[in-house]
Amino acid sequence: MKVAISTDQGHVSAHFGRCPSYTIVEIEKGQILKQEEIPNPGHQPGFLPQYLSKINVNCIIAGGMGPRAQSLFAQKNIETIIGVQGSVDEVIEKLINQELEIGEDLCDHRDGMGKHAEHPFHGAHHHKEEGKKHGTKGKICFTSLGKDINSELDPKFGRAQYFLIIDPETSQVEFFENPNKETFQGAGILTAQFISRKDVSTVVTGGCGPNARRVLESAGIRVVEGVSGKINDLLEKFKTEVKQ
Repeated sequence: MKVAISTDQGHVSAHFGRCPSYTIVEIEKGQILKQEEIPNPGHQPGFLPQYLSKINVNCIIAGGMGPRAQSLFAQKNIETIIGVQGSVDEVIEKLINQELEIGEDLCDHRDGMGKHAEHPFHGAHHHKEEGKKHGTKGKICFTSLGKDINSELDPKFGRAQYFLIIDPETSQVEFFENPNKETFQGAGILTAQFISRKDVSTVVTGGCGPNARRVLESAGIRVVEGVSGKINDLLEKFKTEVKQ
């Protein structure tokens, strides 16, 4: 695994493309093989995905990144993890220990009217692919830190501890342990493929990488991210949204 971390004076930069430098880390079997900091080689459109792909980077960590840039990296099969804060050394340690916390995108991406787009759940990010129908009804899959509906939402998708699949109409709950949570590379895509076989219409999580999101949306599954809280409370908010 080769990771590029947007860096600004030893901390994760909020902006991937315009950060002063990148920390490049090679990791194998939980060990750091090589770590170096390189200056930002440039921010021309489409340059960084090609440049980082050529030096075999397959994962990017940053505070924030625009959706177009995420799409370009996904085309190069490079996973993007955004909403990350803290010192670079701490982030690397948490990544190795699979304890990396993902928050909200720190870049301020706005719509053409200069206002934040509206999303289901306050503060959440709603993604959908053009041309596909994503219903607000059907089973909902929540990433979960525990095994029941009173558990906290897991902020991670690909390496979530558990999944709770709930039918809002019947209140039936299915529980699954994530078979890919210990997978060191490609967990997001494998988990998305796993969930796409579970007959759900919506996934609710703290954060979902672009590659995993692409797999889910290609299966007609709506992705709601940037969410936190107890699953039973989130479920009630979702039911309210559907009724409106």
